Amino acid sequence: MYIKEIIALIEEYAPLKFQASFDNSGLLCGDPKRELTSVLLCIDVTEEVVNEAIIHGHNLIISHHPLIFSGLKHITPATYVERCVISAIKHDITIYAAHTNMDVVANGVSGRMADKLHLHNRQILQPEGDLSEGNGFGIIGELETPVESMAFLRQVKATFHCDRLRYTRPHTPSIRKVAVCGGAGASFFNRALANAADIYISGDFKYHDFFLTENRIMIADIGHYESEQFTKEIFYEILTKKISTFAVQFSEINTNPIKYL
Repeated sequence: MYIKEIIALIEEYAPLKFQASFDNSGLLCGDPKRELTSVLLCIDVTEEVVNEAIIHGHNLIISHHPLIFSGLKHITPATYVERCVISAIKHDITIYAAHTNMDVVANGVSGRMADKLHLHNRQILQPEGDLSEGNGFGIIGELETPVESMAFLRQVKATFHCDRLRYTRPHTPSIRKVAVCGGAGASFFNRALANAADIYISGDFKYHDFFLTENRIMIADIGHYESEQFTKEIFYEILTKKISTFAVQFSEINTNPIKYL
């Protein structure tokens, strides 16, 4: 099997045409016509991840976040991005990213968050593009039965393996309607509010965003990485329907750059 065949599987699930205008999803470096040895799945490409691929003989890295986001004017050892590109090219490793195109498909990043929380009666939080395709950012759905607010928050913290979780005071004794969005979802807060969600779970809220709740909705900021960490599972499920599980491996590197005391 060739690398381009693996890429085709990802793009069939999350077509590149769905990526946001600012994004840089797709093939970032390498030759897709090479024969595949094995695949390494990750959220971010770092030097440690590239070294992991070299050590274990993976010649394709599939990440959620693009290694190259804006154009490179030179390729020197000056930054970790450039060092990763140099190392990948030197060792014939292809790097591919599925970012906002994987965010907007219904069974993508936010869909996986909804799976983890067992949400029912789901709808897209912020529809995008052709509404008939059912794509957009975030998911809103319902718990099968209401859960006491702080008990649900503790469940969220455990489910997403959060070292810390920032949240606003509960405005209701229990949670039933839940909105989620992988990554930086603060811009969709008003959509969660308009859809009468009891809680909105996402990442990267600013300090003043928390004032917007005005005792109408609860915000839970679980962290950017934490909200997207299960994207690797989606990649794995897509690929192992077609190729051996032995050829697809999860990176063992925790690439979350944020640490907590």
